[in-house]
Amino acid sequence: MKVAIIGGGPAGMMAGISASANGADVVLFEKNNKLGKKIYITGKGRCNVTNACDKREFLNNVATNAKFLFGAIGRLDSDALCNMLTDNGLALKVERGNRVFPQSDKASDVTATLEKMLRRNGVVVRLNSKVQYISKSEEGLIVSVNGEELFFDRVIVATGGVSYSPTGSDGDGYKFAQQLGHNIVEPRPALCELLLKENHDLEGLSLKNVEVSVLRDGKCVATQFGEMLFTSHGVSGPCVLTLSSLINKKPVKGAVLSIDLKPALTDEQLDQRLQRDFAKYINKDFRNCLFDLLPERLCNEVVLRSKINPFTKVNKITAEQRRQVGHCIKNLTFTINSLGDIERAIVTCGGVDVKQVNPSTMQSKVVKGLYFAGEVLDVDAFTGGFNMQIAFCTGYTAGMDAAKEY
Repeated sequence: MKVAIIGGGPAGMMAGISASANGADVVLFEKNNKLGKKIYITGKGRCNVTNACDKREFLNNVATNAKFLFGAIGRLDSDALCNMLTDNGLALKVERGNRVFPQSDKASDVTATLEKMLRRNGVVVRLNSKVQYISKSEEGLIVSVNGEELFFDRVIVATGGVSYSPTGSDGDGYKFAQQLGHNIVEPRPALCELLLKENHDLEGLSLKNVEVSVLRDGKCVATQFGEMLFTSHGVSGPCVLTLSSLINKKPVKGAVLSIDLKPALTDEQLDQRLQRDFAKYINKDFRNCLFDLLPERLCNEVVLRSKINPFTKVNKITAEQRRQVGHCIKNLTFTINSLGDIERAIVTCGGVDVKQVNPSTMQSKVVKGLYFAGEVLDVDAFTGGFNMQIAFCTGYTAGMDAAKEY
């Protein structure tokens, strides 16, 4: 069985390993001058390989089309993946949140291990090889590479999405799929920054243990607890990235981002805390009485939003005004302008419509012998190694089935 794989990222490499291990003659085409280019930037250069959780938790962390992945995660779950990598010499470690990293903290070691497995299995790797198109023939599929037409029995498309295009993820896979009759769900940024309408003076400020919510028409549609970061034009950080993947299926412009700066305190508890602080700083200006409770730049923001004159003496502030300060602390709101640039999104939401792909095999329901794996599919997950696991398990499933005789 002659199998072509288009794309040398985690899904493509795993597809090559799986197909060759099951007896196929495999050629892997990569447009870049090296494999795994996107792997090198994952996990801030450390590569969060997977998440050491069970299948149920994995599926709970898939943002789009989780049910589609049920079969693939059953074939290669995180335990099986970790065992495969360690058996091939890659030492791993588990960190906070069950995130799995190479013990060396070097993403390059993950790529090197996968390359070693490809070589051991006899996979032919052709770098600097750009695929122009895929077409059907009576016997199989034709792949045009650097102007040369080559015949294969099966083709696995693992070209990624459209995020970080310099790594090679520039939407080629969508083009190939459309040309062969597939629907493409419009690509959208996922795990991305949220851009805000209001200007603020908070760039670089990192907050921990806050609760961030998104409201549409006054109704809360998503909430996350954890860390966040103010950027030059918006907000980012772990809980914001997750929120972006929860809200990106519908228009976000005009939605409200609400930050509870003290979620561990009820309104009453916060008011009691403010009373203590106000008593402590009773003769100071209002602008100087919140530093025990909040970072300085947030104090300035809350003072501004409270609409209380910052030079008002604390002993002149009324109970109603104090409650308004508490409300600002529990409801620091901004207006969302848009999702961040898809080019800088960690992953792409959207892609090849999974309704046209067999979830048990990753084979197209439209074109016999054509498979899809990884981010090119309309599947994506939250942070924590889950997107890498999607790439590996869908690649493994596609490779295993593409090697079969039928």
